[in-house]
Amino acid sequence: MKKRFRVKRNEEFQTIITKGKRFVGKSFIVYYDFSKMVTNDRVGISVGKKLGNAVERNKVKRQVRMMVNEIFSFNRGIDTIIIVRNAYLDKDFETNKKELSYIYEKVYNSVVDELKRRTA
Repeated sequence: MKKRFRVKRNEEFQTIITKGKRFVGKSFIVYYDFSKMVTNDRVGISVGKKLGNAVERNKVKRQVRMMVNEIFSFNRGIDTIIIVRNAYLDKDFETNKKELSYIYEKVYNSVVDELKRRTA
């Protein structure tokens, strides 16, 4: 995932979490909001300290980045925050990837419905 597609600043994280909507799964909580940048999606990944030491958390972040690269299209203009939950460690990579893909489809469908309502 290229750096221009990342949400980095704490203020941006907090804005998306407080003003945006969310979908909750067993392994992930995904917050999303329409981006100020019209052309690109941006993704922020958060892994809490309860998931393990720094080595384990960084491994989880790398895995989630790989999932995001394979699932997201980055051309819809959505800011997304992915919070990884403890259940992530109990499942394998493919199962977690399927869950994230399912949640992303729900996010995309919700955004499409919202855009239809705004234009109608």
